[in-house]
Amino acid sequence: MSTTLSPRQAILLLDLTSLNDDDTDDTVRSLCQRAITPYGAVAAVCVMPAQVALAAQLLSDTPVRVASVANFPLGAADPEGAKKQTMQLIRDGADEVDVVFPWRNFLDADYDVCESLISGCKARCGNTHALKVILETGALGDESHVYRASRLAIEAGADFIKTSTGKTGQGATPEAARAMLSAIRDSGAVCGLKVSGGVRTFAQAASYISLAEELMGADWVSPANFRIGASALLGDLLARLNA
Repeated sequence: MSTTLSPRQAILLLDLTSLNDDDTDDTVRSLCQRAITPYGAVAAVCVMPAQVALAAQLLSDTPVRVASVANFPLGAADPEGAKKQTMQLIRDGADEVDVVFPWRNFLDADYDVCESLISGCKARCGNTHALKVILETGALGDESHVYRASRLAIEAGADFIKTSTGKTGQGATPEAARAMLSAIRDSGAVCGLKVSGGVRTFAQAASYISLAEELMGADWVSPANFRIGASALLGDLLARLNA
């Protein structure tokens, strides 16, 4: 299925991402410079917690939002730690927090920890800062697990549900994205989807955009509801636009 969105429009959906332990201030400066393109600005940059303040400073006069990660990358069963990290990110200037779901506990049917972590982080984000919950769908495995984890996250207050950290062997898959979109649709809640992990080309991005259009409608696909977390993807989009 073909998407109605062009490479230019796909740029607006991008969370330009660098989440490496060896990222430096220069890494973040380069990332922030890339975030403003001749064809428009990306939706957000996503950086490690130590670089949030710098990214917020560099992007303060732009429409680009600053995102960072909490409980990352392992998804520990630590609601208090995740809440503290969320608060610190907000203090440092983050607009959005991508928190890793305690997926091991979910697989053990320890749902209270999962709900407590998400609802606690959302309470700290309030209505002014978006909370994206990274489900780590490759570790959840079965699509029924992905669907149920998605519903739990949505009901606990997630503003977005996100496929992957990009730090495990399995990133985003169309099957996981379909289960997540189905959960959003069935819940009736206002919640977005962020696809992350292995999306490097417009063709790959377009397949996820098409899936979102199929399940949610073309008008639903906007930066408020749909994001793609990637770094290499921007290069492919710009190459197409510059061709």
